[in-house]
Amino acid sequence: MKISKSNRSQFKDHQITDESVFNDRRSLLKQLGFIGASGLIANQAQASLLDIFKDDKPQAKPAGTELRPLKFKASTLSREGLTPEKKVTTYNNFYEFGTQKSDPAQNAYQLSIDPWQVKVGGLCNNAFELGFEDLFTRYPLEERIYNFRCVETWSMVVPWIGFPLASLLKEADPTSKAKYVAFETLYRPEEMIGQKSRFAGGGIQYPYVEGLRLDEAMHPLTILAVGLYDKSLPNQNGAPIRLVVPWKYGFKCIKSIVSIKLTDKEPPTTWNISAPQEYGFYANVNPQVDHPRWSQAQERRLTTGGLLAQRYIKTAMFNGYAEQVASLYKGMDLAKYY
Repeated sequence: MKISKSNRSQFKDHQITDESVFNDRRSLLKQLGFIGASGLIANQAQASLLDIFKDDKPQAKPAGTELRPLKFKASTLSREGLTPEKKVTTYNNFYEFGTQKSDPAQNAYQLSIDPWQVKVGGLCNNAFELGFEDLFTRYPLEERIYNFRCVETWSMVVPWIGFPLASLLKEADPTSKAKYVAFETLYRPEEMIGQKSRFAGGGIQYPYVEGLRLDEAMHPLTILAVGLYDKSLPNQNGAPIRLVVPWKYGFKCIKSIVSIKLTDKEPPTTWNISAPQEYGFYANVNPQVDHPRWSQAQERRLTTGGLLAQRYIKTAMFNGYAEQVASLYKGMDLAKYY
């Protein structure tokens, strides 16, 4: 599938991963057998910057992290502007495993992901289920390098591996009544400490739920990701399957999905339930509409280096994908439908 490249894919020199770090990573992956085609690409707001940019130290990978190679069609975009893999896999929001950014990487090893089952149903003519192996074999996989913007104002550039959500929905064959798609995360308190403890899980309602309008879900930029950086997803990044909608804030990208349901009503979403005055259903990246407690005009791009190397960049409308998705919201008041 041909994906148009936005101007946000062009990164400035100071945003680019150091060449030595990039080469060391690729050399290591090559030795491990995880390299695909070479030379390729694309909650707390008050969290400590020292935590974001602290020096990387060798750590053992969580026991639940999947490392098997994936077969996929690689992107044609340059990989040079990627956020380092270590940052992507150790700086996460996944409240099911704790509210601190380091908690998911430390606690997600407890999650067992094989076997796995995703139920696809609701207002469709062909309900079906996906098992663990289906996630990697049923639809052709491809690499998508996307900007990833958190509502907390930090951002990354991530090389996801996955398939268009539209491929799954077309197989389900929505009825004429279907207008939305509802998603649900696994509920397994015995393995997800944040679901077991209200304190550890930030006090939000579980299981985590999310939703999209059907046209958003069918858009070619919307994918279901099963991997990143040439490997299947680590548990802390939403293994074995998660949603990625690059023009929306990260909390819309629900992780560890077990249910995809077509419906005629706007589905409830976890953060809108928890704080409707702060988190709307749409959650489109919009530098002109601030969060009630902070500005969205700028973002911190996570790169290499320490505290003094932090970089602030202007946030682009729809996270840099306005050319592709602005037509979805023609005539809408985006301050009202935030």
